[in-house]
Amino acid sequence: MVNFLQLLGEQVAQLLMNPFVFAILAFLFILLFKWSSTHATTKNNSPPSPPKLPIIGNLHQLGLQAHRSLGSLAQRHGPLMLLHLGRVATLVVSSADAAREVMKTHDLTFTNRPKSTMAEKLLYNSRDVAFAPYGEYWRQIKSVSVLHLLSNKRVQSFRTVREEETSLMIEKIKQSCSLSFVNLSEVFAALTNDIVCRVALGRKYSEGEGERNFKELLGKFTDLLGAFSVGDYIGWLAWMSRVNGLNARAEKVAKQLDDFIEGVVNDHINSPARGIDGHVNSENEDQKDFVDILLSIQKENAIGFPIDRLSIKALILDAFAAGTDTTYTVLEWAMTELLRHPKAMKKVQKEVRGIAGNKQEITEDDLDKTPYLKAVIKEALRLHPPIPLLVPRESTKNSKIQGYDIAAGTQVIINAWALGRDPESWEEPEEFQPERFLTSSIDFRGHDFQFIPFGAGRRGCPGISFAMATVELGLANVVLNFDWTLPGGARGMDLDMTESTGLTLHKKFPLTAVVTPYSA
Repeated sequence: MVNFLQLLGEQVAQLLMNPFVFAILAFLFILLFKWSSTHATTKNNSPPSPPKLPIIGNLHQLGLQAHRSLGSLAQRHGPLMLLHLGRVATLVVSSADAAREVMKTHDLTFTNRPKSTMAEKLLYNSRDVAFAPYGEYWRQIKSVSVLHLLSNKRVQSFRTVREEETSLMIEKIKQSCSLSFVNLSEVFAALTNDIVCRVALGRKYSEGEGERNFKELLGKFTDLLGAFSVGDYIGWLAWMSRVNGLNARAEKVAKQLDDFIEGVVNDHINSPARGIDGHVNSENEDQKDFVDILLSIQKENAIGFPIDRLSIKALILDAFAAGTDTTYTVLEWAMTELLRHPKAMKKVQKEVRGIAGNKQEITEDDLDKTPYLKAVIKEALRLHPPIPLLVPRESTKNSKIQGYDIAAGTQVIINAWALGRDPESWEEPEEFQPERFLTSSIDFRGHDFQFIPFGAGRRGCPGISFAMATVELGLANVVLNFDWTLPGGARGMDLDMTESTGLTLHKKFPLTAVVTPYSA
């Protein structure tokens, strides 16, 4: 027996001397060690979980369309589900009741943001409103954004800008009537971009030779912001984002956007309308835009704590990118659904044309008389929320949700896409039926948790009024002035509904349509 063990030991030693075998065994040992260190058992009453793999946990189950994959998992494991994304315990919420507990009952506990490598690289170390950690800094900068850009009073003050840019959009479409089709995705992106630029930055920045490149840059920004960075979930594999080029792409886009925003700030500082210190003179107060206000706050320390140049640039990027991207995707999906459902298109056209009479445009005064238009937009938001998984939250202390124990540091994903299609909350949830909102008080402002396309609670989107003012006016005038069909005589049900990847849920392929001017 001793001789046998000695022989066996010698053979094992020879195997270990083989560099290839040793490397494989060392790698397996590291994997098992990492898995065992993150796989501690618990006696807590945790929510249901699907089976997971060592190291990666449930990461392999997310897929390219995570909102759909998580919706399917929730159907099997329940509307409150605990996943293990690498080392990160992640609570997935897919029912209105559970969402209410997280975003209302325990809102303060779940108001923090988890660390995000992409947000740090793209948003000045997460200094913006959307991704900043919960705390005094976040409260102050959110207050600045709401008071000076997103409050109802400020939104109303931008009415002239919205109506002017909507009229310009209609004229551009009329000039395109001789073409075989109009790219509505580009049209809507230009509209929202131009409105945001004028009210936040003081002038339009989309004109000229760089317009298309700049739109592509914004697209890359939102794609990267929603990209999967493996180091956020498996820390010791963070090097992979360097090897696969993700970090390099993010740094390149961040540099290009920073160059643009730095130019915007310098334009304001060097403008003739400003004094030698770069701030708007008192006699020109009515010319102040969001950038002017931020520069004034920086100079006067008007909010009680210093706001530096990076914070100013983060808030500018927030207003510009978020205000453009999430707004135009609502227009894009609403028009897509109308083209798929000709009866709904005719009904909304009848409504706005009846209100307009002999006028060539719908104004904001007319919008209170358009219940079906508003219902169409709500139904598009229900089926296609701009950010389908919202922005993840993180618990700051141990808590209980629906009787389950949720540990401090747990990441929380609210699947707004699944909530909008939950058969427990909606009849025929997969069908586009704007009529459901004509007899319902359900709204998207964060009080009805079966319908939260903009989130809810302290971390709900503060720009709802800003976005919806543009969406309602833009859609009303597009359906008022033109009749629309699909290219090549295609039927509505043939329209490609494939979704893009990234943080924001766009159509993967641009929405194109044949346009015919309408004459009363």
